Amino acid sequence: MKNKILEEIAQVQKELLNHELYKRIKTPEDLSIFMEFHVYAVWDFMSLLKALQNNLTCTNVPWVPVGDAKTRYLINEIVLAEETDVNIYGEHQSHFEMYLSAMEKAGASTVEIKEFIQTDFNNHCIQDRISRLPHPVQEFLKFTFDVIASNKLHLIASVFTFGRENLIPSMFTAIIENIQKNFPESDLTEFKYYFNRHIDLDKDEHGPMAIEMVEQLCGNDQEKWKEARDIAIKAIKKRTILWNGILNAVPCDLMA
Repeated sequence: MKNKILEEIAQVQKELLNHELYKRIKTPEDLSIFMEFHVYAVWDFMSLLKALQNNLTCTNVPWVPVGDAKTRYLINEIVLAEETDVNIYGEHQSHFEMYLSAMEKAGASTVEIKEFIQTDFNNHCIQDRISRLPHPVQEFLKFTFDVIASNKLHLIASVFTFGRENLIPSMFTAIIENIQKNFPESDLTEFKYYFNRHIDLDKDEHGPMAIEMVEQLCGNDQEKWKEARDIAIKAIKKRTILWNGILNAVPCDLMA
């Protein structure tokens, strides 16, 4: 079933992988705009991951074994790298924190995202807080948290897998290739490290692990596989909408 779902989402992925945005990022200002939007996708990825960990493993006290041990292993391995990977300086850091550091080094503003994550979400509805963000970000995050709120693990896993882990290696490769062309002499070491680290991890480790997790959650249930396919397509389309929003925010080069 995994091969069928990959075939069916391939065309939607192709549109995203050929997006005009990658070629539009030509100046430090363009890159800053991209990072200030994209950081929210870096952030909400962790909520998808934690939703899976909270449901597929035991995160409560007292501890009891939950679900399938292999599934627990798969999700915990991904959490370990995403939440406490080794950064370019040999220090442990989450990928989100790596991205914030890369933004600061590149001259992008982190004020808005830092204010956002300091929200007391115990007393403030996440959707209300999202409604104050730029529209393309709103739509992207609202979709993510609607999927999480469904509490349907095969849907959360599908968005996590086919909308993120399986997609990221090709998508990030497209981004970094154009960055290399337009910023050959720029000091974007941390930015490039973040992208290359994700490409390596997701292609060789996290992507296959995540697909295996979806297979275990859907099993032989044809309806679950259909729902997993449909939500994966929606997730990729939401990323395209986010990219369209960033593209509209990046100044057009009138000399091109």
